[in-house]
Amino acid sequence: MKEFDTIAAVATGIGEGGISIIRLSGDKALKIADSIFRGKNGRSLLDIKTYTMRYGHIIDKDTDEIIDEVIVSYMKGPKSFTAEDTIEINCHGGVIATNRVLEEVIKAGARVAEPGEFTKRAFLNGRIDLSQAEAVIDIIRAKTELSMKSAIAQSEGRISREITNMRNRLLGVIAHIEATVDFPEDDLEEATSDKIKVDLKEIISDLETLISTANEGKILREGLNVVIVGKPNVGKSSLLNALLMENRAIVTDIAGTTRDVIEEYINIDGIPIKIIDTAGIRETEDIVERLGVERSKQKINEADLIILMLDISSELDNEDRQIIEFIKDKKYILILNKVDLDAKLSMSEIEQLNKDQIIETSALKGTGIDRLKDIIKNMFFKGEVAANGLMITNTRHKEALIRAKEKCTAALVTLESGFSIDFASIDARDAWTSLGEITGDTMEEDLLDKIFSEFCIGK
Repeated sequence: MKEFDTIAAVATGIGEGGISIIRLSGDKALKIADSIFRGKNGRSLLDIKTYTMRYGHIIDKDTDEIIDEVIVSYMKGPKSFTAEDTIEINCHGGVIATNRVLEEVIKAGARVAEPGEFTKRAFLNGRIDLSQAEAVIDIIRAKTELSMKSAIAQSEGRISREITNMRNRLLGVIAHIEATVDFPEDDLEEATSDKIKVDLKEIISDLETLISTANEGKILREGLNVVIVGKPNVGKSSLLNALLMENRAIVTDIAGTTRDVIEEYINIDGIPIKIIDTAGIRETEDIVERLGVERSKQKINEADLIILMLDISSELDNEDRQIIEFIKDKKYILILNKVDLDAKLSMSEIEQLNKDQIIETSALKGTGIDRLKDIIKNMFFKGEVAANGLMITNTRHKEALIRAKEKCTAALVTLESGFSIDFASIDARDAWTSLGEITGDTMEEDLLDKIFSEFCIGK
């Protein structure tokens, strides 16, 4: 275990609530907490048993004034989250009470933790690997139950075990090559080459299987960006309200009511979807509306999926045609809205668009909404959404897997081209190193700092 100073931070959200938790970790955690704690009947914390709690008060050391009524829990290392001695002070929720207790903890000798430092210590102390550490923040940020299940599976080491298995198989490849090179008199090069080719093909196949899950996994982790676009007053805000089943956006007959983008999350069978209602795209002299139109175009370029809305009760005009031209090369679904009104839109004018992704709706009445959800699900998850299987949700992991596959393929090409067998060992080692970046076994410190800096302070 590594030696660190003692850190402290608020582990719960800042704001009014029943309880706040101030967490300490380090070899002086118990001593620091005891110095500001006054237990019932004068009991100190120095004789507290691990995994027990003690009731008392946090006091101001300088004035002996009682700050708050608390319950203190103790987890002795290495059987704690950080693998260090850990104290959690449960005080009353609220900004003032929480900050006063934290202030006394810092005055008593702890320092404020950096973002993600508790989880980073768990990793550096060998309690969890890097992929498990990253899963912690995914659990916190999960937007659906399915996202949560996927993150929990990763936190329990499911991905780590698969990656470790592949690295061990690559070590076997490297060992075979080096043994053959070290003992050339045994004339084993051809037999070793044939065996390694089979092993590399199996590893490449397993890498491809993992990589193929990355697109769906990324959606589960980060959500699917879906942007609703169209000219003013075609029903974009009504569609957003129908998807959310609440009146989130203002709906009027006045064109240009929506001046800025509105973002909300919805859940389609466990798929987290960020649905974005944009300002109607049109030429306008209104400065505020024009800024909204520019933001709408920016959101279109960032979108995973575009929902293009046309008003079936109106003829296609130049504004519609400009929007169609703008999104025609992107992934989209076409919605013909206001089917409850007389149709005036000529279908021949949209025949160049994808007929399989056309839905007729009445956003105001909720008609066609279920079909829209089914099409979105089928487009990205082939109709089946499940987090039971092994799934890559982290872009960093995907990139490492791709590099590992490229190196394994290069090693295989070397062998099949008849070059000396030891050349393949170099690429196999590089693949082994790339996979180690996922678990943190071969990770540079500056990249570690960047990963953990994205965590919240108390985690």
